[in-house]
Amino acid sequence: MNTVLDIENISFGYTKDILLFDNFSLSLKAGEIKAIVGPSGVGKSTLFELILGHRKPLSGFIRSSSFSQVFQDPYSSFHPTYTVREQIKEVTSMEGYELLLEKMGLEEAFLDSLPHKLSGGQLQRCSILRALLMKPKLLLLDEPTSALDNLNQLDIMKLIVDNLEGMGVLLITHDGDLAAWCADEIVTLS
Repeated sequence: MNTVLDIENISFGYTKDILLFDNFSLSLKAGEIKAIVGPSGVGKSTLFELILGHRKPLSGFIRSSSFSQVFQDPYSSFHPTYTVREQIKEVTSMEGYELLLEKMGLEEAFLDSLPHKLSGGQLQRCSILRALLMKPKLLLLDEPTSALDNLNQLDIMKLIVDNLEGMGVLLITHDGDLAAWCADEIVTLS
């Protein structure tokens, strides 16, 4: 299997005296799901910022394949004045979107809506739709189902698991049951 994310011995802290990560390493291969769990403030979201290149580690390195991400707050992921479809078409070919829409329980009309016209759960599913249509090698999920009810949460995670071929998933979650159900490995930050 291809390695889609390689984090080797990174150290990072907002001050040099207090490190969130000290020689932290993680490797993720295509076809795997790894879950990052831990209480608020331990660096879960900061880890994603490091992977995305928004922050630089003090030492060590991070290599990743092409990625897409789903953030916890779907409203911050979409521009308020463009339809959801316009924003998805900006970054994907839309190939196969009809089947994904059906599997996600989304109506086609949702795509022609402005983001604020959709519920948090509907927009979160649109965010996941966009991420999957990008056909990434690495999918970064930060609490991707927090805006969904339990039934939709399970359906969406099953869909992600069913689409693992050629893709690795790094999942941040507070939901230990979800992590235990879907992850090949759970990494606990404390």
